[in-house]
Amino acid sequence: MIVGIDLGTTHSLVGIYGDTGSQLFPNALGDVLTPSVVSVDESGVLVGQPARERLISHPQRTVANFKRWMGSSRETRLGDRSFRPEELSAMVLRSLVADAEAALGEPVREAVISVPAYFSDAQRKATRTAGELAGLKVERLVNEPTAAALAYGLQDREGEGRFLVFDLGGGTFDVSILELFDGVVEVHASTGDNYLGGEDFLDVMVEAFARDHALTLRDLAAHELAQLRRRLEQAKRSLGQDGSAAIEVSLQGRALEWRIDEARFSSLGEPLVQRMRAPVERALRDARLQPGQLDEIVLVGGASRMPQVARLVSRMFGRLPLRHVNPDQAVALGATVAAGLKARDERLEEIILTDVCPYTLGTQVSRREDNGQVRNGYFHPIIPRNSTVPVSREDDFYPMTAEQKQVRIDVYQGESPMVANNIKLGELNVPIAGHAAPEQRGVTVRFTYDVNGLLQVEVREHATGKVHELVLEQNPGLLGADEIRERLAALQALKVHPREQQENLQALARAERLYEEYLAQRTLLQEWIARFRSVLESQDTDLVDTHRRQLHQAMDELEAQA
Repeated sequence: MIVGIDLGTTHSLVGIYGDTGSQLFPNALGDVLTPSVVSVDESGVLVGQPARERLISHPQRTVANFKRWMGSSRETRLGDRSFRPEELSAMVLRSLVADAEAALGEPVREAVISVPAYFSDAQRKATRTAGELAGLKVERLVNEPTAAALAYGLQDREGEGRFLVFDLGGGTFDVSILELFDGVVEVHASTGDNYLGGEDFLDVMVEAFARDHALTLRDLAAHELAQLRRRLEQAKRSLGQDGSAAIEVSLQGRALEWRIDEARFSSLGEPLVQRMRAPVERALRDARLQPGQLDEIVLVGGASRMPQVARLVSRMFGRLPLRHVNPDQAVALGATVAAGLKARDERLEEIILTDVCPYTLGTQVSRREDNGQVRNGYFHPIIPRNSTVPVSREDDFYPMTAEQKQVRIDVYQGESPMVANNIKLGELNVPIAGHAAPEQRGVTVRFTYDVNGLLQVEVREHATGKVHELVLEQNPGLLGADEIRERLAALQALKVHPREQQENLQALARAERLYEEYLAQRTLLQEWIARFRSVLESQDTDLVDTHRRQLHQAMDELEAQA
């Protein structure tokens, strides 16, 4: 059984391609969206909504948005230990797998996981490592816009067509242009911005609030900042429906009120909206298409609900985009289709899916200028961006001087003519046979980029035929095999709260969050928490269920009155 997983910045989802098509599995709280949040308490690890509630009450023990750190060596301290982004992602994956196993009644060991189309080599390798740490064999990484196209059933449309998928999630932005013909889904171009998403629009709201109230954000306590972001997130979500929103929040002993309308929000977010233009225009150029040559525009990603996003797309393409699939679920639904393809589901056997390499991959070279001076630092492309994958390309390189004893192959990804502006993936030093003829003193460098977006580099000596394989030792974002084993053992030793306790944990976490937020009701909330903890100790399932429903009802009323 191969599941499809959308490992998102804000939310994550899991499902399969079954008898009735794509099916998403609910978590223990009955929701198919599981917040990508991890928290550590005195007795174990919480994931999802219970953890999200603790962002305010326990900010030093809770973390979100760690997908943006994938591929880096950044560590986050929660409780008495630190976690890398791969480990935090692995805990989310483990929670999703538990939900899938509860729904299927059988173990889940294989998965297709979606990644942003513009994820780098290191970020993709980190995602595979996260799957490995979660006990999964990652059968394929599928680009999110490609998955979204599969979710829309574009592969089932009769005839041919060209489609642009505009994917704005919580933390990343991707654009892909696909062509469909004879059961083939072929990606022609993918671009994007790994640091542009709904969280950035929330950031500009936070900054505007701080300016309006003469606040210095760095002076706020962690729980105060988390509380402010939560209230503003709620306001952002209601803007599209109501046209305006108001919040009240207590910060640094001050009761503060703030109102924002859709017009001001659009003004605040305009620089971010304009940043979306460049990737769209680049994708069109790379695909050699004009906007009028596209048959449909597909809008996905939770942040695409913002009115200014639809307005941008309508202005750029002169038409309304497709939005009939839930934008929060589109990528996950497509990931299940990709899982079905991988599992060779007979209903999908006529579909062929191709993708592209979103970055140019190459090496550093030196050039001899007209005055005889040797200048280093030039980028030499080997695999151009938007080459159809899998792809393998090679080129020959020679030493600059007869005295050279070795050549260094530096591997870079990027679009700048100078390597200083690109991302270095690694390097390999290869010896040169000093006695060989000049034409035998070179090397052949081969880059191979596979369907998962992972790069392999081989260097062959002309003189000896010996082949060297590149190990990306210089990338601090990658874990070695030994370290993966060590961290896997450490994660397995962590206690994870049982799935059947999630509803009770979420109720307690919500009550503790409200205790943090509502000063005037603290005595009442403390009584509710103590009473519910007492009921939990009784281990009477019916009594616990009754009290939990009553507690949620009381908290709903409290928040509605506030």
